[in-house]
Amino acid sequence: MSRPTPALDGAVAEARAQLPEDAHGDFDRLVHGVLAGRQPALGAALRSQLPGTGGVRWLHAEGVSPTARPSVLTAAQWLSLYETWHATQRAPRAGGRSEGHGPRADSRHGHAPGAQAAPRWF
Repeated sequence: MSRPTPALDGAVAEARAQLPEDAHGDFDRLVHGVLAGRQPALGAALRSQLPGTGGVRWLHAEGVSPTARPSVLTAAQWLSLYETWHATQRAPRAGGRSEGHGPRADSRHGHAPGAQAAPRWF
């Protein structure tokens, strides 16, 4: 059983207690990802957790400054962040591959899937 990060035990523990037991591992991963970054600012920490402009959008929706530290987040904001993060984790990736690298070239003809070389008539 994993425990919430001690640095923000109050709000983190309160938010974690409101989640179902099977969500605790994912929530702990999110908390660790936000707190483990080298940057103390939430804007920088969320850049690695939410794709694209997701972190900036979440901060704006919650009324939190990108330069704020994670310690300012309330339990309700941690829950909101978790819901946003969890929704992006389940989103399908381009090409249907979990690695996110896109389609691979087909070694039989050297082009991306669905692409064919132009026929040589001349």
